[in-house]
Amino acid sequence: MVPNQYQAIELQRFADSFKAGTEIVTKPLPSPGDNDVVVRNLYCGINGIFDTQITKNAVDYVKVSLPTLTGVEALGVVEAVGDKVSGLAVGDHVVTTRFPSGYRQWNIGDASNFIKVKDGNPHWLVLASTGVSAYVALTQVGQIKAGETVAISAAAGGLGHLLIQIAKSFGCHVIAICGGDKKGELARQLGADDVINYREVSVRDYLCTHYKDKLDIAFDTVSGPIHDAFLDNLAVHGRLIVAGAAEDLDGKPELVTRPRIAHKLYYKGASVRSFMNGLLTEYWPNARDVLFSMYEKGELNVVMDDPQFEGLEGVYQGVERLISGQSMGKVMVKLDQQ
Repeated sequence: MVPNQYQAIELQRFADSFKAGTEIVTKPLPSPGDNDVVVRNLYCGINGIFDTQITKNAVDYVKVSLPTLTGVEALGVVEAVGDKVSGLAVGDHVVTTRFPSGYRQWNIGDASNFIKVKDGNPHWLVLASTGVSAYVALTQVGQIKAGETVAISAAAGGLGHLLIQIAKSFGCHVIAICGGDKKGELARQLGADDVINYREVSVRDYLCTHYKDKLDIAFDTVSGPIHDAFLDNLAVHGRLIVAGAAEDLDGKPELVTRPRIAHKLYYKGASVRSFMNGLLTEYWPNARDVLFSMYEKGELNVVMDDPQFEGLEGVYQGVERLISGQSMGKVMVKLDQQ
């Protein structure tokens, strides 16, 4: 039965942390319009860095008006449909990656915002969200080619563990940068050819020794010294993809007093490119199709972080877990506890 109200996490004030800016609130659940579907959310995926930046009103391409609901991605089951909806029916499982669809018990919106999936396996959500990000970043921004050398920061994380596998599907040599032996072991299991434990080894020294000027693609979600090490070791026509800056989350980026980077790029024909998934939506459908096919053929493994968090309170735990740097694989929350 569809209720007339539900609970969700609402951003009520701009603040330095997601927890400080939000509250769990009760919202009315309206009846669906002609083109709407009503979805009972089963799982949501955590995007702790994005959540933190949204709380600070620091995501340029998302215009935030307070108050607003939060969360980007969710998997659920359709419980009601509008009179003009076709292609979706009550009982179908769907995923959505439209802000703010994630951190709420129930969702209602235009049917075009939802993608039908085979069942309630949360792996579909990981593939449709983080997997799509990984695939689009490598293929569209990185313009990956078979046999290239690819270095990946945070390689055991939700995004990183999929980047490894996608790069390997192109026959690339993959260097995984991880913090700790356990994460390094996961990266190797997923296909990484080389692993750098940045807690024990200087990433700069290792790359300069073993991969000097050999990185065709360097994927950076961290910034700081790892970014610098990548930049110093790009190959001819190498591409440094900036997809985040976890070290700068405190809003106080490191003051860098060094020569401009042009001299490191110009004679190599190399480049630094920014990946922002929300600006590349036209590539999402093809990416989903490719990833879903790979998964069904057993060519792609989805790793979910342990422990498993539950309920809206679990969202806060999940955000803290992700930004702590301890997670391995995708951080998820089970919303529906029936």
